[in-house]
Amino acid sequence: MSTANRPRVLICDDEQQILRALRVILRDAGFEALPAGTIEEALDVAAVRAPDAAIIDLMLPDGDGVELCRKLREWSAMPVIVLSAVGDEDAKVRALAAGADDYITKPFGPRELVARLEANLRRSTGDSEDSVVTAAGLELDLARHTVTVDGNEVHLTPTEFDLLRELARNRGRLLTHRELLVAVWGSGYGDDTQVLRAHMANLRRKIERGDGPRLIRTESGVGYRFAS
Repeated sequence: MSTANRPRVLICDDEQQILRALRVILRDAGFEALPAGTIEEALDVAAVRAPDAAIIDLMLPDGDGVELCRKLREWSAMPVIVLSAVGDEDAKVRALAAGADDYITKPFGPRELVARLEANLRRSTGDSEDSVVTAAGLELDLARHTVTVDGNEVHLTPTEFDLLRELARNRGRLLTHRELLVAVWGSGYGDDTQVLRAHMANLRRKIERGDGPRLIRTESGVGYRFAS
């Protein structure tokens, strides 16, 4: 496959050994790697080459992956996976709250990394659908992959859109934490409620009115329900 036909993946890590390994892993899996060693370099590369996804390290010489993720989210909804040797839950939540779609702790297996990347890319493209869901000023167009609140377009990450779509498809029905995790992230995430809470908080912040009834209701300790 020529590089012109390969999905482009921005990879940002200050360790040259990791960058080389990622380039090989991605090349063998059919991707084109766009390497960068700093936040500034990553943003320059992304502006010129328009990547389809990004894999970024949490610790960088001129900042951290959370900062880079926030900057990418200012103009792009591409899937972002954060890599780190830090297994701390707080670090994971900070990255997810900044708009990351996934988090992988070093050391990682090449097959796991590629599987996570492909899953996130599938979610970002979505399936073709022709229905529109409306509720209390929100309009969710499943075919066009757009969301508006009171007529203003809201930019969701692919994961946030998938969460909203899953809730809207089951309008009025309680979806347990596990049901949502498996539907959006896959069976390997069935017990990772902290990931779900972080993304749900981001989604609510974008679509809920501060003074109105909640579109997404919490059933404490059980799950979530989209307003009927």
